[in-house]
Amino acid sequence: MLGLIPKDEKFFEMFQEMGQIIVTGAERLKLMLDNYNNPAESQQAIKDIEHLGDVQKKRILKRLNTTFITPFDREDIYSLSTVLDSILNSIDASAQRFIMYNIDKPTLEAKELAFIIVSCSHTIKSALNNLGKRHGDIHEFCVELNSLENEADNVCREAVSRLFDDEKDPIQLIKWKEIYEMLERTTDKCEDAANIIESMAVKNT
Repeated sequence: MLGLIPKDEKFFEMFQEMGQIIVTGAERLKLMLDNYNNPAESQQAIKDIEHLGDVQKKRILKRLNTTFITPFDREDIYSLSTVLDSILNSIDASAQRFIMYNIDKPTLEAKELAFIIVSCSHTIKSALNNLGKRHGDIHEFCVELNSLENEADNVCREAVSRLFDDEKDPIQLIKWKEIYEMLERTTDKCEDAANIIESMAVKNT
């Protein structure tokens, strides 16, 4: 009997929309660092995008609570919506650090990490666009995300190491260490999302 009830396909569309919101937030963060003319205005724009992510997560969870048959396990839908929202939270938190700490200008390493975050966001979006399709395609996107997270980890590690070698002001050292680690943590969240997406794909092959 349950097999005769159509699954709610709206979740695919809603996750794709969430993927686009993440791309928009990541690109706005990169733009903020590449054109550091009015960082406070840029940070507010990122906060607005993060709010869109909150709204989208609530939409997904509301539909989850009112849908009888879902295309994926309910726990997976909940976990994925939560981790996607946390990516946007990390992007926003990264932007906030530049304002909180009155950063005069971003470093090359910070810009490089922002570039990697953009790459991660586009890969996440591609993976979300392939939910419900071939597992092999999603696996490739997840491998790419793992590689990007490793790259971000290396950039962060080298940046922090250079800080301890070159920065004489302990306050500046603390500020930049936290900024680098917050940016890198954003890529960790992207990898977390990739793991959930791949698990969902495996279960539904």
